Amino acid sequence: MPPEPSAEKSIRLDKWLKLSRLCKTRSIATKACEAGKVKINGEKSKASRLIKIGDEITIKARTKYRTVDVLDIVFKNISNKDAKGLYHEHALEVQEESKPLYELLQQWEKDGKRKYKGRPTKKERRDIEKHKNS
Repeated sequence: MPPEPSAEKSIRLDKWLKLSRLCKTRSIATKACEAGKVKINGEKSKASRLIKIGDEITIKARTKYRTVDVLDIVFKNISNKDAKGLYHEHALEVQEESKPLYELLQQWEKDGKRKYKGRPTKKERRDIEKHKNS
């Protein structure tokens, strides 16, 4: 017997994050929930929490936050193109006077990443010496 159309569909948070392709795997989604990086309607939540259509999910990835509204729920894997139809992502609002600062911050984040962890490479040491002597 098919479910009633008025009945609300719900699914575990970690499973939905994986099916919507917001997280690559379900275990990554579970770890993000355990670390407190996922919020539903402004509250930290566990991976086992059931979500429904209309919930607002906020995901923290490194220094950025992604906020999405749940538009649909599926229970099987779907294509990447169709997965984007499961949610609506909120656009980041930046005021006009803050745009240059925001762009500078993004550029700094991009350029500031080192290729290797630990001690600087020979090239990086030379660059550091150049900046110290200038």
